[in-house]
Parts: sequence; structure tokens; C-alpha cells
Amino acid sequence: MNLTLHVWRQKSARDKGKMETYQADDISEHMSFLEMLDVVNEGLIAKGIDPIHFDHDCREGICGMCSLVINGIPHGPERATTVCQLHMRHFKDGDEIWIEPWRAKAFPVIKDLVTDRSSFDRVMQAGGFVSVNTGGTPDANAIPIPKDAADSAMDFAACIGCGACVAACKNASAMLFVGAKVAHLANLPQGQVEAEKRVKAMVAQMDAEGFGNCTNYYECEAVCPKEISVKSIARMNREYFRALKS
Repeated sequence: MNLTLHVWRQKSARDKGKMETYQADDISEHMSFLEMLDVVNEGLIAKGIDPIHFDHDCREGICGMCSLVINGIPHGPERATTVCQLHMRHFKDGDEIWIEPWRAKAFPVIKDLVTDRSSFDRVMQAGGFVSVNTGGTPDANAIPIPKDAADSAMDFAACIGCGACVAACKNASAMLFVGAKVAHLANLPQGQVEAEKRVKAMVAQMDAEGFGNCTNYYECEAVCPKEISVKSIARMNREYFRALKS
């Protein structure tokens, strides 16, 4: 298939970016979206043109590095799918595809489609961990945990921190991400000791990074490649209000 790509190009964080148009010819429907970009870049390099810069790592839908907005949708048109697992069979010959980076104050563009998402790292460093001494690694069944709590913790732990929720939100809110991290540990006994300290520190850091507030439109849940529920935001809010009252 032959496609027309409209790609955001930006030399650095200090430069003003713009959309540029490229042709992607003879693209196999069996390619992933990133493989298609690889082919386009090979053609650009052969012509002496700076290739399109984009993030990627595992290309297995696990790490969340492949952060692109495709036709206005973070990670593209397929639900519960990262860009690296989005295949070209979901597009048609002659399609025009618009490719942009995450758009958020807290995710400044580094170059082209690559953004700095270290703000998420700082939120995690503020409290997204268990630091109390829990001893050696226990057997899996040594600490009794109700099945519904274990299942809920695993659902929230599935968050890969890609930032699609931020890119989809009109306020660039990170509450789905932070909520998932808070709710994950809040469901486990190991996370209870620091629960109040954790939620206050992570919410404070989220605000300091410049993320916006949630307005309950659910765009975040709709684009999340791991289908994290907005219930995580409700759990985070409950934990936060409980911590403020203590």
C-alpha cells in the first residue's frame, strides 16, 4: 500500500516545530507501525535527509516507549494496543496519516516525536514504592491476601507508564497513571505502612510537574493500552482524603 504521512518535525525543544509530508510507498500490511516508520527513515537517510526521530524499545507492547499520537488518538485507532503492536492492515491504500508527539506541558518535546517523560519518573520517586523493611522474599502464599484485592492490585499494576492518558486528556492530567500506582500498592498489605505518606507525596509531585486535573471525561481509560480503569482515580482520591484527615 502507498500512504501519505504528515509528521511533526522539531529539531529541539527550543525550536518551533511543524508538520512535514512524506510518502510511504510499497508498505506491507503485515508491518507494524514502527516498522513502517523504519522503512520511511531508510528512504530519508538514502536521500541525505535527517530521519524521523521516535521512541521505541521492546516493540512487544510492554514498555510503553512507542508514544505517538496517530490521527489524533494516542497509540492509534486500535483499543488496548501500543503503537509498536499496531499493524498496517488497519489502514488502507491511499490513506493520509497524521503523526504527532504527546502534547503536554509536562512532556516537553526533545526532537520530532520524542518527548521527555521524566516527570513520571519523578512522581514515582516521590512515593511509588515500598521502602519499609519487609525481610527476605517470602513464599507467594506466606502473606494471605484476599483474591479480590490481589486481582485488583494486578489490574492496576499493569500500567506501563506510557503517558497516553496524559496525551488524551484535555487538561493533560496524569491522574490515571498516578491513580494506578497508588491503587496498586493500596491493595496490598506491604503498601499499607506508607499509604498516607505515599499518596500525599505522589499527588504533590504530580501537581508540581504541571499536570492538570481530571474532569471525568474518561478519555484516559479509552486510550490506555492496558485498559486501566478510572476506578484507580477514585481509589487515589479516597486514599488522599483519608490521608489529609489523619
